[in-house]
Amino acid sequence: MGYVRKDVEKTKCAAKKFVRYPEGAERYSLGLTKFQELAKEAKAVYKIDKVALVNCEIFEKYLETFREF
Repeated sequence: MGYVRKDVEKTKCAAKKFVRYPEGAERYSLGLTKFQELAKEAKAVYKIDKVALVNCEIFEKYLETFREF
């Protein structure tokens, strides 16, 4: 059985360190506005010229602060 191209692309996307807002919102199952707000609160946003990138490692650490035990 071979790999389906869709599965390979999902794995590739999961390995990214930086994502743009729409991709991050989809990845974390959040609305676009809420993802932007949380990324800014986490100080995970990098602005390069007119492009905003979110560092997934920083964002995930921030999300862990909301975890309930």
